[in-house]
Amino acid sequence: MGDVVGFRKRRRSRSRRRGLLETPWLIPALVVMAVAGFYGRDAISDATGLGLISNSSVAAGRGSFRECYTPLDRTCVIDGDTIRLKGEKIRLLDIDAPEVRDYKCASEKERGDRATLRLVEILNSGTVSIERKGSRDVDQYGRSLRIVQVDGRSAGGILVAEGLARPWSGKRRPWCL
Repeated sequence: MGDVVGFRKRRRSRSRRRGLLETPWLIPALVVMAVAGFYGRDAISDATGLGLISNSSVAAGRGSFRECYTPLDRTCVIDGDTIRLKGEKIRLLDIDAPEVRDYKCASEKERGDRATLRLVEILNSGTVSIERKGSRDVDQYGRSLRIVQVDGRSAGGILVAEGLARPWSGKRRPWCL
C-alpha cells in the first residue's frame, strides 16, 4: 500500500512539470525572446547596410556602434583596439590600446575604458572604411587585422593623437609604470 502512495506522489510531480512545458505560450515566448536577444540589438545596425568587405567603405549610421555588452552583440566596440562588425572581430592593425579586461593596474583600466568610449564616438562620426593591409590577415586570437578609417582618417591614429593608444610596434608593452 505504501508503494502505491509513493507512486502517486511521483506521478503528480511529473505531471506538474509536463504541464508547464505543455503551456501553449511558453515555447513560442522563449523562441521570440531568443530571436529578439540575438537579432534585436543589432537590427538597426544591420538595416544601415553595414558589411565587412575588404578595401571598401561602409556607411555607418549614427549610433550604429556601441560598447559590446554580450558575445551576441554583432556590431560594437570591444575595447580601444578591437571592434565587432556584423559578428566579425576586427583588431585595429595600427595601434595598441590599454586593456579593459586583463589590465595590470587601475590606470590602465581607466585609460582603456576611455579609449573604448572614444572609439565608439569616432566610429559613429562618419563613413567607416575597413582596409586589409600587410601580409597577415588574422592574429593569434582569430581577429581580422584591418586598418579602420572614418572619413579617410585612421580611427587608431585619432586615439594615438589623443593619448588613448600608441602606435603598434609589433609587440605589447606595459601600460603601468
